[in-house]
Amino acid sequence: MPTNTARRLLAALAPALPLLGAATSASGTEGALGRPVTGTSVTPNAGIVSPEPILAVNLGEIYLDGSIGGSRSVPIGGQAAVDVDGKVAFTLATVMKVWDTGPGAWNFASSFTLPYVWTRVTANVGIGSVSSRTQDTASNLFDIYFTPLIAGYHFSKTEHVALSLNIWAPTGKYDPNALANPSLNNWTFIPQVAYTRLFPEHGLEFDAVAGLQFYTRNHATDYQNAPLFTLDTMLLKRFANGAGVGVIAGTTQQLGDDSGPLADRLNGFRGHDWALGPIVTYDTKIGAKSHLSMSLRWVPTIASKNRLDSTSTFMGTAAIVF
Repeated sequence: MPTNTARRLLAALAPALPLLGAATSASGTEGALGRPVTGTSVTPNAGIVSPEPILAVNLGEIYLDGSIGGSRSVPIGGQAAVDVDGKVAFTLATVMKVWDTGPGAWNFASSFTLPYVWTRVTANVGIGSVSSRTQDTASNLFDIYFTPLIAGYHFSKTEHVALSLNIWAPTGKYDPNALANPSLNNWTFIPQVAYTRLFPEHGLEFDAVAGLQFYTRNHATDYQNAPLFTLDTMLLKRFANGAGVGVIAGTTQQLGDDSGPLADRLNGFRGHDWALGPIVTYDTKIGAKSHLSMSLRWVPTIASKNRLDSTSTFMGTAAIVF
């Protein structure tokens, strides 16, 4: 594969790695989101690990403004809250290294992400029939995210797959009594499969990312999130000037009920959602060797149950490959 092509592919892959859930401590899952933001895990060339040893640096921003309205109770801060509104802004700095493994069908990479979060949660909380409207804000470093090994396999020049185990560590500050937290206070393990199929004769590509998210118990609130299945897909049309336009469709589905005293009161708080929206991309060279890849997407929720319903979910990324 030519050098410039390999750099372009990796630049598009790098933004996919962190993505990412909210810190509303509010799918069902505690906090009404868990780790994933539906529609943000898939990127152009998501299944391709470059056959060349390169370094990619990515900066990303995710904004989510969602709510769970009506009389539905949400487990937040060790209690059941009603009429929840959550705003979350993530800033993500990711470094990915593709290792020099020589020629062959397999290539390997590793990555590390340092996230910063700002979150504001407003909800009705109280005891029995007595409740009040309460707002809480948090801003700090979020839980770190790392991928020890990404294994990419090239079926052909146009068909690729990448396998990885992604890990969230509970390194952020956590207050079990707060509505807003810069941590979920649990370890999360995510085996993931990413697939890419290129159609160069039409300037098209199809990408898909599927994962299973397994959570440890939040011992501060005695809350155990059930596993989540996530699937994001994208069809992208590329143009000769480096621009691209496409559409993204994704879903998050909870596999089973949450458990713990509060989850039992809420009948397991099982949830799901679907998101659909557009993406625009742009790729260009910087100097003789580096490459810049940028993207912007809007992936509003089109259906949800027991997860934050958001028509204002945006994600922007910029990656440089050296």
